[in-house]
This record gives sequence, structure tokens and C-alpha cells, in this order.
Amino acid sequence: MTDISLSFEPPLARIVLNRPERRNAISRAMWRALPAIKTAIEAQPEALVVLVEGAGGHFSAGADISEFDEVYKDAAAARDYGDSIQDGLRALMEIDRPTIAVLRGNVVGGGIALAIACDLRFCAADVYLAITPARLGLVYGHAETRRLVELVGSARAKDLLFTGRRIETDEALAIGLIDRRIETALLDTVLGYARGLAGLSQASIRGGKRAVDAIAAGLIVETPAFRALAEQAALGPDFAEGRAAFAEKRPACFAFRGATQAVPQA
Repeated sequence: MTDISLSFEPPLARIVLNRPERRNAISRAMWRALPAIKTAIEAQPEALVVLVEGAGGHFSAGADISEFDEVYKDAAAARDYGDSIQDGLRALMEIDRPTIAVLRGNVVGGGIALAIACDLRFCAADVYLAITPARLGLVYGHAETRRLVELVGSARAKDLLFTGRRIETDEALAIGLIDRRIETALLDTVLGYARGLAGLSQASIRGGKRAVDAIAAGLIVETPAFRALAEQAALGPDFAEGRAAFAEKRPACFAFRGATQAVPQA
């Protein structure tokens, strides 16, 4: 669909919210498109890093309020709409490659939910951040609330949800809501960072993502699947190349060979 697009520019995949005339407000159809986008990315071996962006000057002003009369017309419609949002966010969170949200302009409400579903958030200096369900009489769903708590802690999450206030970038950096504030050349900086990731061991990066996500989801003790992440990497071709490159005092040249590690279970 044209309102949310996916393009491949190896080594990158780029998801773009494409409704600049509405500050990239997220429609139900856009939420529903995310699971298929996940599948398409994971089927493309040359897409090593995923960028999530907004067309024009904004990331997203949030959910499309013009749909609210329809999507909240009764309990069944509200449940279906909520399921669409949760399924979309989970799909983005579960993409097996690093995901980076590129934040500029308005990042509000559902736009924040989309951004925090990514692994990392890089923002422009003048970005406008706010988590606004209290301004509408809504409650954030499970996926976005859990992720917010993971990032900023329960007390700060309550403050941001209770007040709906603007979050200045200094504070957002300090509490972990964003990861980097880029004063100039935001996209160039993100592209450089993403291409740097693409040159490293994808077995390490994807295994690391799985490990961190499993621990964040509640894994306390090591499981056989979790141990396999490290054991398989130690016996894999990337470590052989990394070890040889270190001994020979040259840059490692990793060729992506697919992710074979078991997914750890919480």
C-alpha cells in the first residue's frame, strides 16, 4: 500500500510512513501492513538493517483520529482495532534484524509506540515527543506499555502516560526513550551507522538481539536455547573469520550466511 512503503537498498530495508499531508498519521490499514512487511524483510537476505522513517518533515503525529468513529464504534470494532495495533507492533519488534527509528518533527502517541518498537531511536534536535493517550481518554496497549517500561522504568512510564506532556530531547536521552540526538545531517548519520552495522558479524548482531530481547521479556536463568546462541557462534564461520582477521591484523570480512541460532525461550 502507498501509505506505508517498503524498499530495499542493500544492505538496508526502509519502511516509510507515507502520509505527509496528515503528518504520517497511522491508519488501521498501516498497522495491519506491518506483519507482511516483517515477512518480506526476513525473506530478503541482503537486507541487514531496517530503517523506519516518516515522509516529509515528521515521523508520525500518531494514530489517525479521523478513523476513530469507525474503529471505536462498538466493542467488537475496538477489539479488532486494538488487535491490529498489537499485531503490527509485535511484528516490528520481532524483525530478526536491527531496526532503527529515524525521528524528526512530530513523534506523538502511536508514533511513539512505533518508534519504541524499534531497537534504536535516533532523533533530530528539534523533534517533538509526547505520549498522549491521557489527552484522548485512551489507554496504551500491552506491547507499547511493556516496551515503554523496559526503556524508562515504571515510575517514569507512569509520569509520561499520566501527563501526556512534551518530552524534551535532553530528558528523552537521559531516561533512555531515545538513543542519540543528531544536531545536523540526521539521515546521513543514521545511514552511516546502519552501514557500519551491516559490515559486522550478522550472527553476532542477531544473536545479541535475541539474547537481549529474551532477558527483557523475563528470562532469568540460562536455558539450553539461550546457551546455544553463544555455542553456535563460537563454532560458526563468522568467528573463524574474526579470529583469523585479528591474528592477521586485517579487517574482518564477514559474509552473511543466514541466521542459524536457536531462538531463546523465556
